[in-house]
Amino acid sequence: MTRKVLAALIAVLSIGNLKADEGMWLPQLLQQLNAAEMRLKGLQIPAEEIYSVNKNSLKDAVVLFGGGCTGEIISSKGLLLTNHHCGYGQIQEHSSLEHNYLRDGFWAMSMKEELPCPGLTATFIIRIDDVTASFSKALEELTEAQRADKIKEISAQLEKKAAEGTHYEARVRQFYSGNEFYLILTETFKDVRLVGAPPSSIGKFGGDTDNWMWPRHTGDFSMFRVYAGKDNKPADYSASNVPFTPRHFFSISTKGVQPEDFTMVYGFPGRTQQYISSYQLGTILEVTNPNRIGIRSERLQIMDEAMRSSEALHLKYAAKQSGVSNAWKKWKGESRGLTAANGLQRKRDFETDFRAWCGKSEERNKRYGSILPALEKLYAATRPYLAANDYYAEAALGIEIMSYAVGYKNLVDLAAAEKADTAKIRKETEQLKAGLVDYFKDYDAATDLKMTGSLLRLFDRGVADSLKPAYFTALRQRYQSDFGKMAEALFKDSRLDEFPEMEALLKKPWKSQAKALKKDAAYRLSEELITFYRSRVADKITAFNTELNRLNRLYLAAQRDMQPDRKFYPDANSTLRLAYGQVRGYEARDAVYFGFNTTLDGMMEKYIPGDEEFDLPARLVELYQKKDYGPYAVNGTVPVAFIATNHTTGGNSGSPVLNAKGQLIGTNYDRVWEGTMSDILFNPEICRNVSLDIRYTLFIVDKFAGAGHLLEEMDVVN
Repeated sequence: MTRKVLAALIAVLSIGNLKADEGMWLPQLLQQLNAAEMRLKGLQIPAEEIYSVNKNSLKDAVVLFGGGCTGEIISSKGLLLTNHHCGYGQIQEHSSLEHNYLRDGFWAMSMKEELPCPGLTATFIIRIDDVTASFSKALEELTEAQRADKIKEISAQLEKKAAEGTHYEARVRQFYSGNEFYLILTETFKDVRLVGAPPSSIGKFGGDTDNWMWPRHTGDFSMFRVYAGKDNKPADYSASNVPFTPRHFFSISTKGVQPEDFTMVYGFPGRTQQYISSYQLGTILEVTNPNRIGIRSERLQIMDEAMRSSEALHLKYAAKQSGVSNAWKKWKGESRGLTAANGLQRKRDFETDFRAWCGKSEERNKRYGSILPALEKLYAATRPYLAANDYYAEAALGIEIMSYAVGYKNLVDLAAAEKADTAKIRKETEQLKAGLVDYFKDYDAATDLKMTGSLLRLFDRGVADSLKPAYFTALRQRYQSDFGKMAEALFKDSRLDEFPEMEALLKKPWKSQAKALKKDAAYRLSEELITFYRSRVADKITAFNTELNRLNRLYLAAQRDMQPDRKFYPDANSTLRLAYGQVRGYEARDAVYFGFNTTLDGMMEKYIPGDEEFDLPARLVELYQKKDYGPYAVNGTVPVAFIATNHTTGGNSGSPVLNAKGQLIGTNYDRVWEGTMSDILFNPEICRNVSLDIRYTLFIVDKFAGAGHLLEEMDVVN
């Protein structure tokens, strides 16, 4: 017994100085880096069951859903669970005024009723290989440009070799700011169909008010199915395709969670910046976040007014508003959390220690001593361009008619070539024709007109005169800074806001198309903005990023050299990661403590009949009033959500949340607002991920939707 206690103590002491539960870990390195700590926290399965190349493991049920979310396979017939907000765009695409699936929900009562989702993909990880050795010596003594070319060259060779003779795809990705390289072999399925989604009054309950906040009561889930050819391999959509048979699918535990229970989140986190300097963090807090928050506040106000005015406009802008709002609120919480945690000073304090460490060795000082001064100089010189970049991206291209016009530039450029390639022009025209219906289906000219005047005003205020095109300045002078009038003139002399006009234009000969576009007022402004941006701003940003990448690579290498006993995890980059922690509440601020879970009772306390954000379907209210909860009741109510200390970020939306046995207990969908700075600075006291309790998901599918046939596919255990 004494030996066991001593071994456990040694294991704890060997963890290093990483904060509790921080980290987005590479699954193939769990046995080497994390297994001992995970067992101490409660893990009951070996690391090989989480990730293995030689046999089926939990990784084989984790899916990169589309381009930016995670999903999980929950049946032997390819049934996929993810967030409602991850499937939102697909649900909207299938919605109409006659069949409003966003409002009413959708449930396929048989596989024949499942709806195809063109363009939606589901990607599985086959294996992840460390290929750093193939790069190390080859990259020595190269300029950044030479280094980039060499990385492309070696990556292409490795990718070709890995995928040769298979239907898999291979890609080499950089980790630890470019200090290490891993090859990732994947399998991507292209026939993914919508199976079920609750109405938005459940799937988006609480709306923007509750987004990023705790306590949450949002039933944030949707269901899809992965289809394959009869050989169980990826295939384009066909009515003859069959449900995919996965290598592994998650069993579902209805036992629930209690405080301090071990949890894991397995998914594809998007982007973090844990190891940046104070100069980069200062720019985020003082420039980037304030700019983007201010611009998006304006956009959201205009969208919200439009959506409240009619159901048709609500449908058109629902997905757009959700996309704009999500990052807007996250940036607000991030800045607030970083400021409250004194993040900038903490970075500066570390840099003081770093300089002292460098100064103790002539060799270290020669190798690393110039990094921080170079970063300081780089940010001082580039801040005006970074600000301009925000306004071009968020304000100028936040205007729909401007961003739509940019899509026609390639057609105009092809037509202007000395020797016009008519085949390319025809292909470009056909692609533009193909996108007309989808674009105008979700476009409202009156709303965009109002948006145009407002965002052009913000653009003018936020960008230095030297970084605006002369054409924009001339328009501003012509309309005496009345951007509402400028917008009206642009729309009056443009056809880009009208479907019939654009449809007719694209039927004309290509020379007539190009001539008409060059005379179009909205196209002219968009072209002037983009051309100027590319020549005066984008080049500066590209050069800045090149140098920043070099310095960050050196800086992280130096940090790892300075702290040899610390276990570093690579920043998130949309590759497969595992985070682990424990179910736990938190103290949000002085005298305000939040518990670890929420219930249907709490949802009913928020319920406001007829309210856009807090209304509930009559069927759910009826189930509550009758206490008709079936097997999902716990202490007279239904669990809805819970929080834990897992380190997550964007991209983890939809990730499976697993218990100590590797069983599915929830679906990750958010973080608490006070802890959104975890992308940059993880604070174990307040950083919490928010997960939908799987028991609430089953309750909605079974009791609310009457889709119990889906549960028959699942392996549900107590």
